[in-house]
Amino acid sequence: MMYKIFLSIIIVSFSLTSYAGDTIRVHKDARLDVFTAKQAYVNKLTAHMTSGGQYKGFRLQVLSTRTREDAFNTKSNLLRQFPEQKAYILYQSPYFKVRIGNFPNKQEADTFKKQFNKVYAQPAYLVEDIIDYTPTADEIEN
Repeated sequence: MMYKIFLSIIIVSFSLTSYAGDTIRVHKDARLDVFTAKQAYVNKLTAHMTSGGQYKGFRLQVLSTRTREDAFNTKSNLLRQFPEQKAYILYQSPYFKVRIGNFPNKQEADTFKKQFNKVYAQPAYLVEDIIDYTPTADEIEN
C-alpha cells in the first residue's frame, strides 16, 4: 500500500515537472525518409495485386459456351483479328469462357472494347480478372 502511494507521488511530480515549460527535441533519423518512400512504393504496387502476387485488372469476355470446339474456334479468330492481344480460355463447369486482353485499368479495357465492337457483332463485356502484367516504374510513381 505504501509502495503504491509512493509510486503515485513520483508519477504526479514527474508529470508536473514535464509541463513546467521544458522543451522536447526530436531528432529524426534521415533513413526514415528513405524507409517511408520505399513503403509508399510497396503500398502502391500491392494495392493492385492479389495475396498471391498476381496483378488485378480487366479482360473482355467474348464467349461463354458449353462447346469446347466453339471456344477454341473463337480464340483462334480473336488471335487472327487482334494479334497484339492475348486470348484465354477458362473452363468453369459446364462453360468454356473465352476472354481477351490484359488491361491494368478499366479505361484501357473500354478503349479496346470499342475496337472489338467494330469487328465483332456479338456482345462482349468487361470482367475483372487476374492478368499477365508487370507495371513500369513510371506507372507506380504516378
